[in-house]
Amino acid sequence: MPRGAAWLLIAVQAIGAPAIAGAGPLTRASPLTRDGAKAAPYRWQLPRGFPTPAVPADNPMSEAKVALGQRLFFDSRLSVTGRSSCASCHDPARSFSDGRPVAIGALGEALPHNALALVNVAYNISFGWTKHTVRSLEAQMLEPLLNQHPVEIGLAGREAALIAALSADPAYAAAFAAAYPGDAAMVSFEHIVKAIASFERTLISGRSLFDRYVFDGEHEALSGEAKRGMALFFSSRVGCSGCHSGFDFAGNWRDSEGETGRASFARNGTSEEAVRVPTLRNIALTAPYMHDGRFATLEAVLDHYSGLAQRARASGGRHYDRRLPRSALTSAERAELIAFLSSLTDESFVRRFAESPHTPADTPPEH
Repeated sequence: MPRGAAWLLIAVQAIGAPAIAGAGPLTRASPLTRDGAKAAPYRWQLPRGFPTPAVPADNPMSEAKVALGQRLFFDSRLSVTGRSSCASCHDPARSFSDGRPVAIGALGEALPHNALALVNVAYNISFGWTKHTVRSLEAQMLEPLLNQHPVEIGLAGREAALIAALSADPAYAAAFAAAYPGDAAMVSFEHIVKAIASFERTLISGRSLFDRYVFDGEHEALSGEAKRGMALFFSSRVGCSGCHSGFDFAGNWRDSEGETGRASFARNGTSEEAVRVPTLRNIALTAPYMHDGRFATLEAVLDHYSGLAQRARASGGRHYDRRLPRSALTSAERAELIAFLSSLTDESFVRRFAESPHTPADTPPEH
């Protein structure tokens, strides 16, 4: 049985009763690649049901590199104004999204799309709302750092100045030396990119009420309303799981064993082109919704899909994915689905960064 299908079977079985019980909440796994002679390898702490992420051979994970990447992620010195950081568009309190319809760059320009939550990006096959060809976090990182039309972080042309500033900072010099020991050019643009990508791979969230119910055998973790919503979610009539499948509720994924299929895109009635199927984990924290942030609430999203059948018929089926629902929801069903979607929130994930150093509180306010 394909790995994706096996996970879906577990989830569907959970509608009747918790499927896996009696084990601890975390598993430890070794990274796909490591360089133990140079730096202590990173020790994954993975939620139950989560596979080991894939890691590029030329960017092995290490504890020191992840710590450096976290510091850089929250450092406003990377931006052209000195007032924005990666966290300006990817706030941990919002599951690394930003609460705006579309992201705003360092110079105040609106970007084309809503800021995707970075949760569980270690498992992405591709990156971005509409692109199939950006296939690594390292490659994706170049866009916000170097894009000029519009400017996002605004690092283009300032790479040498940033490298000089970080090299002159004793704390950063030590952090780069620990992350890249033995490398003559420890502080470099390439190392900045690889460190941030390594940190982003650790943004793994999977300790929600849903996970406790399915994987830890906590029968009372989900309310009756949420359980009814879960049954609807996985039903063929409502069809949410036709797109939002797998352990991350985002369709196909990539892990250390390979890819389960092509990156998941769908036509959902909001665009003429297919857009990414985003994860639904922590979805209650990441409003507004869709690639252009057009819906402020989950209720509005469900109303959109509830009316999809009528709109699809009116358009002759153009711009609609056949996996999308073709049946309207009652008000009670909508409330049940929202209860289930809310059960995918991982409060421990949010607390992890609220309690750790180099959070947005340590960076200057935005423009």
